[in-house]
Amino acid sequence: MQTNPNLSKANFKIFAIRDFRFYIVSRLLFVIAVQMQAVVVGWQVYSITKDPLALGMIGLAEALPSIAVALYAGHLADRIPRKLIAVVAMSVLILCSVLLWMFTWDGEIFLKSNGAYPIYLTIILSGLARGFIAPSIFAFMTQIVPREFYPNSAAISGTSFQIGAVVGPALGGIVYGFYGVSFAYALDLFFISLAFILFLFIPSRPLPPFDSKERLRSSLISGLKFVFKNEYVLGAMSLDMFAVLFGGAVALLPIFAADILHVGSEGLGMLRAAPAMGAVGMAFFLSFKPPLRNSGRILLWSVGGFGFSMIVFGLSTSFIISLIALFMSGVFDSISVVIRSTIMQVMTPDTLRGRVSSVNKIFIGSSNEIGAFESGVTAKLMGTVPSVLFGGIMTLLIVAASLKTFPKLSKLELKDHL
Repeated sequence: MQTNPNLSKANFKIFAIRDFRFYIVSRLLFVIAVQMQAVVVGWQVYSITKDPLALGMIGLAEALPSIAVALYAGHLADRIPRKLIAVVAMSVLILCSVLLWMFTWDGEIFLKSNGAYPIYLTIILSGLARGFIAPSIFAFMTQIVPREFYPNSAAISGTSFQIGAVVGPALGGIVYGFYGVSFAYALDLFFISLAFILFLFIPSRPLPPFDSKERLRSSLISGLKFVFKNEYVLGAMSLDMFAVLFGGAVALLPIFAADILHVGSEGLGMLRAAPAMGAVGMAFFLSFKPPLRNSGRILLWSVGGFGFSMIVFGLSTSFIISLIALFMSGVFDSISVVIRSTIMQVMTPDTLRGRVSSVNKIFIGSSNEIGAFESGVTAKLMGTVPSVLFGGIMTLLIVAASLKTFPKLSKLELKDHL
């Protein structure tokens, strides 16, 4: 990995940008809230149903609405002030946190009468909101920082995400275990509300010029056209999508925690936090040494390393080895995320950022949730451990296939595009 001295200095100078500071702290608190909620919802649903497929259904309930609105959300992000879209979407997510908290009142009598269905309906609503927030936030961030800061902003944004992904699951599992589900949801509501307040302090930005006469259909497919014509963007998105779709095992962690490793909700929080702990260290390192040389090859190796880590995790019956395998999966995933984010930032025209980000949401953002559903289905059909091994092996095969499908990607040098 080659260090550009100017970029290393930019890593510090970027914090002089007031709005970027507010953005990063808001993002951190938002991720803590979302990750806390994911742990609590997963443990609560599994406690109610004792069914691995029910865990997969959580992901599907969020992914399908998100995919359904993604292209239109990208269109709006290039037509309507991006901050406005994000504010409305975050407001809906706050409402979802309130509902989940209310479901736990009076000893969860409401859920005991209705099962997990109210939780699924709330997750569907949150999926709609997250479908709108993803393209607006990505496009808005590129307006906050100058172009020369893009590699550093991608790495620092990734670092804040991963710190939140460490703190959120650990906090969610510990609070759930020691103080109960109602208090855990109340704390989730506190963090997401604080993130919302901080985001409000960032001034809105004017939109790039756009063709007001462009038809809706043409606008919706323009992002797709750009992605499918750009081998670097398409290759990076495809790699991450299939790796997450097949290789991720996050949805099954409650089963590993309860039935295989026998570590309870507190252990579940540690398992959920382990990938993020690896990712945050690597993202911090990459903020100083962005992978600007041999970027494509590093991307391919990192996705392969992710798949191998999941195979080790699937085979492990030791809590420590499982934590190490998940930690390494986070290290490799962080490299992939930073490279992909930088590719999107430097190669996407300003006028298409919302729509290209919406395509990215379909490719990658929703593949987390669909991957959770795939994990639930394969665990139901094959068993928990075989389903994780299957996903890891599929990830390695996808890396091998990408070498032929996207030959230019392996030769990518990001330093040539800055």
